[in-house]
Amino acid sequence: MEFSQSQIIKWSKRILPVVFGAAGGYAYYYFIGCASGTCPISSNSYISTVYGGIMGALLIPRDSKAKEEMET
Repeated sequence: MEFSQSQIIKWSKRILPVVFGAAGGYAYYYFIGCASGTCPISSNSYISTVYGGIMGALLIPRDSKAKEEMET
């Protein structure tokens, strides 16, 4: 299956924020974390990574068609 350059750019704009967010969530767990275990997000590496991925997903840019439909 061949991908065109525009498809690769489109998918990278959707995937990279999630990957960077997940990496940031794990880095937060690793470097800052919560040793006592009372912090619900930063005390578990899995939860922190998923939370970071969700925060990265919120940064995904919208398509121009969706923006145009919302403006009208």
